[in-house]
Amino acid sequence: MKFAVSIHGTRGDVEPCAAVGLELQRRGHDVQLAVPPNLVGFVESAGLAATIAYGPDSQQQLAGDVFERPDALTAAGPADWMRLGNPLLALRKARQAATRGWAEMSDILLEMTDGADLLLTGTAYQEIAANVAEARGVPLAEVHYFPVRANTQVLPARLPAAAVDAAYATGEWLHWRLLKPAESEQRRALGLPVARRRPVARIVAAGTLEIQAYDPVFFPGLVDEWGPQRPLVGSMTLQLPTEVDADVTSWIAAGSPPIYFGFGSMPLDSPAETVRLISDVCAELGERALICAGFSDLDATAAEHVKVVAAVNHATVFPHCRAVVHHGGAGTTTAGLRAGAPTLVLWVAAEQPLWGKQVSRLGVGTSRRFSASTRDSLLADLRRVLAPQTAVRARLLAARMTPAPDSVTAAADLLEKAARNR
Repeated sequence: MKFAVSIHGTRGDVEPCAAVGLELQRRGHDVQLAVPPNLVGFVESAGLAATIAYGPDSQQQLAGDVFERPDALTAAGPADWMRLGNPLLALRKARQAATRGWAEMSDILLEMTDGADLLLTGTAYQEIAANVAEARGVPLAEVHYFPVRANTQVLPARLPAAAVDAAYATGEWLHWRLLKPAESEQRRALGLPVARRRPVARIVAAGTLEIQAYDPVFFPGLVDEWGPQRPLVGSMTLQLPTEVDADVTSWIAAGSPPIYFGFGSMPLDSPAETVRLISDVCAELGERALICAGFSDLDATAAEHVKVVAAVNHATVFPHCRAVVHHGGAGTTTAGLRAGAPTLVLWVAAEQPLWGKQVSRLGVGTSRRFSASTRDSLLADLRRVLAPQTAVRARLLAARMTPAPDSVTAAADLLEKAARNR
């Protein structure tokens, strides 16, 4: 069978789909991925040679995120707050950012799906993929990294199901209004009729398989609430080794288990200051620190109790760490908890606060907004995370979680079944 996969976002968004794509390829299927241009090399290095560039550079998008950095709404220099106070300007700039490159992305997917048995996508640009799948007459499947569809488990207050559905529908409709001009043009180009309903409503009504790539332990009620259309398979990862894994494990073995600090694809405003803060706090606590720079420019020279590296294989390193501190990405959160490591989430944006909330609820750590963190708060948070009872709960939780290989296998099985039943 032929599987076309379009996934956009950071490495944390792309890696799970690459993992299931690699498994499908191992089973003898034809698999082609479309990913952001900055991640083509990463996916190819995993063994998926048929990978093409798709959409904008996701790291550049993140660095200029209009929701994280309002100054990114202007083409020049510092923010003009008077201009940014104009809601029409903000709407126009947000629409431009959200729909840039739609026509080209649609063309790429149209070519990729020629002869395909299934098109797999994520939530970013799901509208483009859904329209192409409709035009081609091929099944659509999605991978979600947190609960994005209407449910009664995530909202802070328990609301009647009708109120929950209305709240989600309103948000989806507003998002559609932002995208509608670009989507309408795409549908015209594909020869599709004018859409009368928001994209999510169309996707759900079509019976689309929506694989939930996170563990049921985080949202135990969702399995019963959603049923087989949205199976919770657990987090999927490639578990790729890195060049520094051996050096890092050797450094870890030479002393006490360190605290891991990493922020994934999230850019840091003051990398040097962040390293100094971590170094000072860990020195006061008598702990060692392993800092993973990710996409931030961190100085590799540090105090004796601190080691700075570019990236590590979480599956290799986390089991040897006393605790993990990170931005709260779905994949990193799961990797730490699978390793039985107490967790401090210092979230930045998007769904990261949700994962921090689950870490706190499960009693395996705590969370705080990264920008609100201070030396004193980091000390207090780490003391809480390093408490013996937190470590016990983290080890018990790890035993209940789905192993990464099982998650990938389950997702591949579901996709094969969906393609066969087209």
